[in-house]
Amino acid sequence: MPIKHTYPESVANEVKTALSHFPELAEVSIEFKFKNKIRKSTMQAQPEFWRFFRKKSKRKYKILISESFRIGDSIYFTKNIPSNVLIGWFGHELGHIRDYQGRSGINLIGFGLGYLFSEKAMKRAERTADSFAIAHGMETYILATKNFILNEANFSERYKGRIKRFYLSPEEIMILVKEREEQAEQSRQEG
Repeated sequence: MPIKHTYPESVANEVKTALSHFPELAEVSIEFKFKNKIRKSTMQAQPEFWRFFRKKSKRKYKILISESFRIGDSIYFTKNIPSNVLIGWFGHELGHIRDYQGRSGINLIGFGLGYLFSEKAMKRAERTADSFAIAHGMETYILATKNFILNEANFSERYKGRIKRFYLSPEEIMILVKEREEQAEQSRQEG
């Protein structure tokens, strides 16, 4: 049986924890890979281009991880970020992969173009990825990541503004958690 998930040893525990929240991705080929620099981002999930038009079960995905990023005058190495923050980042990227899985090849191309050229499409994509992670019980990690970016690390106000503009806020996350818990309770009562 081929290995479905590959990742750098330095982030193995965080990747495994994030993947444990997405059991439906157990048979999906995902490569986690460090990259020297990713424009405007710390991580990026993407389908392998040449596999867009294959059956969804045959697609392969990559999660690119920026090796380092600048905060103020300091350079931080991603592998040294707090574990729960990395798990949240990975969970968000796995949320993108869950979103991609439901899309046809043509739809993925349209989605990618929309993401590149439309702030509205980008916002919808980022909020959808957060929502998938929260639906999979990752809210503690997603909140840790948001708190790290907005309050703990010395990110620029411009970057913080981007996070606030495109991603779910902590308040919106808590609303989704409450809705998920209410639905689970209703299912228990009906069952």
